[in-house]
Amino acid sequence: MSLPLQGQVALVTGAAKRLGRAVALRLAEEGADVVIHHRASGPEATQVASEMEKLGRQTLIVAADLQNIAEIRRLIEETEKKFGRLNILVNSAANFIHTDFSATTEEIWDASLDTNLKAPYFCSQAAAPLLKSAGGVVINFADIGGIQPWPGYLPYCISKAGVILLTRALAKVLAPEVRVNAIAPGTITMEGDAPEVESEYIRRAPLGRSGRPGDVADTVSFLLRATFMTGQVLILDGGRTL
Repeated sequence: MSLPLQGQVALVTGAAKRLGRAVALRLAEEGADVVIHHRASGPEATQVASEMEKLGRQTLIVAADLQNIAEIRRLIEETEKKFGRLNILVNSAANFIHTDFSATTEEIWDASLDTNLKAPYFCSQAAAPLLKSAGGVVINFADIGGIQPWPGYLPYCISKAGVILLTRALAKVLAPEVRVNAIAPGTITMEGDAPEVESEYIRRAPLGRSGRPGDVADTVSFLLRATFMTGQVLILDGGRTL
């Protein structure tokens, strides 16, 4: 059976857990060899790699602190050393820090903006030469919080609003060789989430259900194939933002 991503190399940041893991596994199922980035989730990254290798994929696990630009550059260098190319960059690594406006510290602000906005900017910068050579694709992870801000998560929401504009800007800067789009998930639940969280999401979503990691992976797959789409942000929230 022909696999749509056979022969391609994908780098997924934050690939050891949650949505990053789901996306990385989907790319492997569709034929891509995958660079599994994590910061401090070694056992989980090893488990993901094992699942991919059972599919016949090649993998590379790289631990890196994406708040550090030198670490980002090392991540891309190790990718090139292993595979010699890069077709797909998925910037999914993020943190989600609760803080009230009056209690926000410089450390919380920096942690939010550095991980959620600075990292995808500099990952894209470092990967740009490889992506241009391959006619590649960048997919960023925004959030509906970047469209409808939540008072208890203002630095997070500001960082994700920045990702939305970053996506549009990179789509111009990297065109025509590289397409850049983003997903803004909302009302997505995962295994282990509290039942009351899912109930609340269902109440808020006109479609009457919460989203699942597979819905996010489906959207990534679509964006990889939407060859006349760039600079767009797809809201994936079951209609919550309506």
